[in-house]
Amino acid sequence: MFGIHDLPLFILSGLLLNIMPGPDSLLIMTRSATQGWRAGVAATLGIGAGTMIHVLAAALGLSAILATSATAFMVVKYAGAAYIIYMAIGLLRSRRRDPASPSAVAPLPYAKILAQGFLTNVLNPKVAIFFLAFVPQFIAPDASGKALAFVVLGCIFNVNGMLWSIALALFTARASARIKVNPTLSLWLNRATGGLFIWLGIKLALSKPN
Repeated sequence: MFGIHDLPLFILSGLLLNIMPGPDSLLIMTRSATQGWRAGVAATLGIGAGTMIHVLAAALGLSAILATSATAFMVVKYAGAAYIIYMAIGLLRSRRRDPASPSAVAPLPYAKILAQGFLTNVLNPKVAIFFLAFVPQFIAPDASGKALAFVVLGCIFNVNGMLWSIALALFTARASARIKVNPTLSLWLNRATGGLFIWLGIKLALSKPN
């Protein structure tokens, strides 16, 4: 159908790739651990929306520009790195809602968490190049509707990724509730995640299109 072949292998490979840890998983786990599963799901929805932008851009050929233009790749790469480091600074500066009491860290609005997930994903040029390299392997060379096949496979990949991410959010939130993460630990979890995001931002800034 649509020139797609080896669909079970695509689904399995996509699931394994989604399980691999990265900035998206880190964001989901941090928000779930500190604000509950709804915050993790908000991050997941943002990431899913960002992934769809990459899928549609790749299907339309726009992502090929990132793969062939060093300037375009550099601009998007530095924008993504700057945003990740900006988020990291916010996490490093996390404070309790009321310094005079041991209350929880002030929560972020779900809309802002969704925006974080979206921008973290959509400003990563490596994701765009990944789709260009991975998805066409499962589309027949003589397929008449390659763009449609690309979108179909991209949607399958994204849905599987979101299901995994929602499961990760639920698991992290439940584990956090069971071990009863106290406000001080929650505060330092945000700061530790901020340190990891600094590293990820620098790693992205130094990356090459390969």
